Amino acid sequence: MTEIDAKIDSLVPDWLHLPDIAEMLDVEVTRVRQMVKEGQLIAVRRGENRALQVPAPFIDGDKVVKGLVGLLTVLRDDGFSDEEILEWLFTADPTLPGTPAQALSENRGTEVKRRAQALAL
Repeated sequence: MTEIDAKIDSLVPDWLHLPDIAEMLDVEVTRVRQMVKEGQLIAVRRGENRALQVPAPFIDGDKVVKGLVGLLTVLRDDGFSDEEILEWLFTADPTLPGTPAQALSENRGTEVKRRAQALAL
């Protein structure tokens, strides 16, 4: 969990508070906190109250976006910090097209994961 910088904050289109995610996933907020602690989600402190928030595109209805957890693991294994992961996920890539986060939500996770793995080479 980290403070958010203005550049990354401007890249992420929308954010969700942990209690909202808990409601969407139909779990206790402590479970969402555990997901953050285990690296299944990235949460940052932002806003006036410095509340923990997660990028909204990480949640798809009542579940975490397919492929996100594995992708986060690959990027962390490549040595990426949470800030670098957020910047990579939400920066437009014309060859994709769109952002890696958008491609994940559109069920194009295989290509996103392949690109993430290539970053380590």
